[in-house]
Amino acid sequence: MTNIPETGRTPRVQTRLVVIQILVLSLLGTLGGRLWYLQIREGAQYQKEASGNHVQQVVQPAVRGGILDARGVPLADNETRLVVSASRTDLLKQKDDGKAVLAKLAGVLGMDPQEVAQKVRLCDAQTPQPCWNGSPYQPIPITDEATAKQALQIRERAEDFPGITAEPEAVRRYAAPGKSNTAQVLGYLSPVTDDEIQKAKNTSSPYLRSDMVGRSGLERQYDAQLRGKAGVTRYEVDNLGRVIGKAKADAAQPGANLVTSIDARVQRVAEYELDKAMKAARQQYDKITGTNYKADSGAVVVMEAKTGRVVAMASAPTYDPNVWVGGISAKDYKSLTGKNSDYPLLNRAIQGQSAPGSTFKVVSTAAAVEAGYDFNGNYPCTSSYSVGNQVFKNFEGENFGPISLGRALEVSCDTVFYGLADSEWKKDGGINPKKGKPKDYFFKAAHQFGLGQETGLDLPNEVTGRVPDRQWKQRYWEANKDAWCKTGKKNGSYVEKIAYENCLEGNKMREGDAINYSIGQGDTLVTPIQEAMIYGAISNGGTLYTPTIGKAVVSADGKQVTEIKPKVRGKLPITKATRDMMDQALAGVATRGTAAWKFAGWPQDRIPLHAKTGTAEVYGKQTTSWLATYSKDYSVIMTISQAGTGSGASGEAVRNIYSSLYGVQANGSIDNKKALLPTPQKSLPKIQTDGTIAAPKISGDPAKDQEAIAKQVAEQGGTTAPDDDQQTAGTTNTPPTGNRDTRRRRRGRTTA
Repeated sequence: MTNIPETGRTPRVQTRLVVIQILVLSLLGTLGGRLWYLQIREGAQYQKEASGNHVQQVVQPAVRGGILDARGVPLADNETRLVVSASRTDLLKQKDDGKAVLAKLAGVLGMDPQEVAQKVRLCDAQTPQPCWNGSPYQPIPITDEATAKQALQIRERAEDFPGITAEPEAVRRYAAPGKSNTAQVLGYLSPVTDDEIQKAKNTSSPYLRSDMVGRSGLERQYDAQLRGKAGVTRYEVDNLGRVIGKAKADAAQPGANLVTSIDARVQRVAEYELDKAMKAARQQYDKITGTNYKADSGAVVVMEAKTGRVVAMASAPTYDPNVWVGGISAKDYKSLTGKNSDYPLLNRAIQGQSAPGSTFKVVSTAAAVEAGYDFNGNYPCTSSYSVGNQVFKNFEGENFGPISLGRALEVSCDTVFYGLADSEWKKDGGINPKKGKPKDYFFKAAHQFGLGQETGLDLPNEVTGRVPDRQWKQRYWEANKDAWCKTGKKNGSYVEKIAYENCLEGNKMREGDAINYSIGQGDTLVTPIQEAMIYGAISNGGTLYTPTIGKAVVSADGKQVTEIKPKVRGKLPITKATRDMMDQALAGVATRGTAAWKFAGWPQDRIPLHAKTGTAEVYGKQTTSWLATYSKDYSVIMTISQAGTGSGASGEAVRNIYSSLYGVQANGSIDNKKALLPTPQKSLPKIQTDGTIAAPKISGDPAKDQEAIAKQVAEQGGTTAPDDDQQTAGTTNTPPTGNRDTRRRRRGRTTA
């Protein structure tokens, strides 16, 4: 007899079967719920996405608009080249990630295999150039200089080059008409990144993965207008990728053209003269350092005085923007960004800031008049000015006796401005101002002149310069006091002593700070574009204009023209009478003052020039040369770092720029036929019926045109500047006796 049930199953087995049944039912329930979720709840969405898998997009890049000078001469345009590109997606499908294909491609193109491989890797924080910083799904250009033979090899042997294409494409070209570079003004392009695509997704100007975008200069500032809109054709395909129909097609819309106020001829003159002045400065001996001047960087701005439009803007060192086209090489990238490159990508006209030296005295003069000092009063121009045990010297101990503010500008007498600034500092309560807000006329005037802030020029990354007023000193002290207190020593080195003083009272407006500030020294910083704006305002009667380079945006068909009109940003804080007296004094600088030796023989009665020289001292470096000038039409500013005095390094170059503008010859006569721009260009270039913009021609042959312009520029150039302290045989550029701006002065830094 047995106790086993008739089913033959033990209770344990039955329990297991029940558990299994429950698990199976649970799995079926879960599967059913998931199927319901996918097919019913989210069915419409997945159906939409599934249909998208059967639509392929073909992008037709838009032709980027050109950047033209004021006469319609192309500064940046496009040309058709054979471009060889690699699809990273296709390469990664291969067993070796496409290494063999890229090596084979390098052989066909005559390139280094390593460079080709580097071009298709993606950029990140650890990956140096060359690399691809665009979308990984976009074809990556390997070269835009392929020959027809090379392209044919690739296309005919497509099975050997999977993922490689060779197609004619429109690529950017920086034309450099007449050898005018204009690199920092124009900027350059590079591929759009995924982050940029996402950020611009819901804006009025979204990106496609194939887009190239502006990274600096006008290319960046006017990118939305220049870029246009790429065309997209959507094809319906089956599961095998065969086209079964066209879903939708949007035609490409070419970008608009940007007409600028730049004149390519004047731009070439400015670049040529800046380069020549820097080379000449390097031949001059600096008695202070015992070496030749380094003249390592510089800038020049030519601006219309009555509109603020920039006619020329040059920065040195410079570079060829075409190196970015088609992807930059490792060698070129290092030459632009390496430690020994001097950073040519910087536009020193708007990003280079330094102490302005005596060119700042126009601000101090306006401040003094506003504070109640008579422009024509008598102020002691002594050989030195003492504060406690600190002595501030005038240039070479010059002593002109009692002189007016106008004469102080002409001979650039430091001690006059020392005395005025010191007097106002004491009236404001000295180092511990009285209750209530100090008048601070000298600092207030700088802000009213537009310093310490961006000018608003239509270029990206402009810097503000610096006005070291009480508010700035307080912020700067709070940010640096810990470091100063840690490193400062009362009886240490010069730097340690300064740190010690700043630790104790760096937030105070000390007497020496006010004195140094009055002549553009100390912590004051300005940019060339700011000075061009200021001196242009003095020229036009006192109106400050926002500087502009863009003059008009013209649609590709020429039917829509959006003019960029001059904008007034304010007025100088001076009366008409004060402006007129300053105008006379600055004319005196060019005829009998510190710049007279460089402008001897100039036809002042027909084309009056006004000037102010500046020699700014920089701790640990040679002096910075400044020359700020204007005529009735233009302001021209030149600065060269570590180049010596204002007139000595920059005088001849600035004069030659004016000679080119007005056609002034070496003997002082005026040849109107050789004048490049005797009056500012007011009208826009002619737009033809097909939308193209007519550019002036000299010979009808573009190559010959460039040679002719370059020759014309060279003919305008002068001779190399003589040594500041020596008379050169046969030259009229001899510094007059007692000229305070022909040699570097030495000043004591006050800590009182």
